[in-house]
Amino acid sequence: MKRHRPIVLLALVTAFAVSTPVYAYQSYGYQNQPDESDLDNHGHYTNRDGNSVHSSARSRSSAVPHGATARCRDGSYSFSQHRSGTCSRHGGVAQWE
Repeated sequence: MKRHRPIVLLALVTAFAVSTPVYAYQSYGYQNQPDESDLDNHGHYTNRDGNSVHSSARSRSSAVPHGATARCRDGSYSFSQHRSGTCSRHGGVAQWE
């Protein structure tokens, strides 16, 4: 029976990798980075998951920045990966993107 364990484990890992949607990776910031040239702030912070997330920033072009998850009441955009605490220093959430 022990000879079959690596095969079963490989099958489970492969099944998970194939079934995990792309947006799951995007939500953790791997592909969801904003265009820095359009933002007035270039700071980052480490969230509770250990991911580097762009700090809230205003868009210079007035367009919604790529990867923004919320518009704050002060007009800046948040790139938060969790709803808790989003826009807390910017007057709260005006609209979820």
